[in-house]
Amino acid sequence: MTRTILLASAASFVLATGALAADLPSRVEAPAPAFIPQPVFSWTGFYAGVNAGVGFNAGDDRRSTVVVAPNAFVPAGTVIRYGDNKDDASFTGGGFLGYNFQFANNFVLGAEADIQFVGLGNDRSTAPISVSPATAGFEPLRRGISGVDWFGTARLRAGYAFDRTLVYATGGLAYGGGDSVRYETATGNRVLFEDRDVAFGWTLGAGVDYAWTDNLVVGLEGLYVNLDRDQSANGVAGFVGANAIPASSETVDDRIEFGVVRARLSYKF
Repeated sequence: MTRTILLASAASFVLATGALAADLPSRVEAPAPAFIPQPVFSWTGFYAGVNAGVGFNAGDDRRSTVVVAPNAFVPAGTVIRYGDNKDDASFTGGGFLGYNFQFANNFVLGAEADIQFVGLGNDRSTAPISVSPATAGFEPLRRGISGVDWFGTARLRAGYAFDRTLVYATGGLAYGGGDSVRYETATGNRVLFEDRDVAFGWTLGAGVDYAWTDNLVVGLEGLYVNLDRDQSANGVAGFVGANAIPASSETVDDRIEFGVVRARLSYKF
């Protein structure tokens, strides 16, 4: 009898313990949270930066022309054409600022302006390609320094963004200045013509930017720049000989063409 009571008590205890355990909270771990994507980078905003690279002459200056008015040695309408095949290269560097606007997810439009130093010059010591009309006793020789010391651009940019990588094309206004010095001789007579006027033209190019961080952007850009200088003489540094050609009688047409490849570092605000 006693044994039966003990077995019944043990069975009741086991059943009670099971019921209590069923009422306790479950210890199963909660599922891991779903992956939260990082926000997509936006190119919209203002930026400013610096750049450095190399500039190189892209033309041979065969469009350079000097038109001389009549005097004791030169008939009316004389045109002297000069050429230069020298390809110069120079360091270039400066700063820029701009604004980008990103729309339709991946398309980017923007505007940018920059100002640059560049030391591109042509030091010539060559006879002219042609003198028209030919003039007896007039043998024009030339040693000239013509080039650009600085330039700037104001451009539009249009590109496509692959998240933090932006590929773009760019183009717009270009301007620049530098020395244009010419020595003309006529049977031993010489005049020095010099101008420092600003030339205007256009530029086209392309580049790629990469957002290294949310604020720091690195890039590589290439530009072709075409500046057209078409003006009359505006200064005389000196005359040699009584029959030297007056500088005021000369007009000059110089087309300066050069390319630029440069690395960029900018801060996006």
